[in-house]
Amino acid sequence: MASPPLVPEFAIDEAHLERMTLGDVALEREVLRMFSAQAASVVALLASWPADAAALAHTLKGSARAIGAFAVADAAGDLEDALRQGADAAELLAVLEAAVDLARGAIADRLER
Repeated sequence: MASPPLVPEFAIDEAHLERMTLGDVALEREVLRMFSAQAASVVALLASWPADAAALAHTLKGSARAIGAFAVADAAGDLEDALRQGADAAELLAVLEAAVDLARGAIADRLER
């Protein structure tokens, strides 16, 4: 039996995003652009395992929840927890990177509409 994917098929909960942006398409597009840039930046920073890595993961978790990127939020939360416990988090960073890549792809597709 095949293993379930680590990242769900739907990277952005569009109904949640619409609620959070009050149906304002311009605001939605701005928020998505900001999140995409922030997520890429945070993941790049996390790859160097800075001292504030848990705080960075926490910040990304909150931003992801705000736009409905729940797989990113969950992966960032798991990474944050592992870092705070001093556990090896390399695999969790890889899961976060995959979730961010998927979300950024979905955002790029949405912005092209």
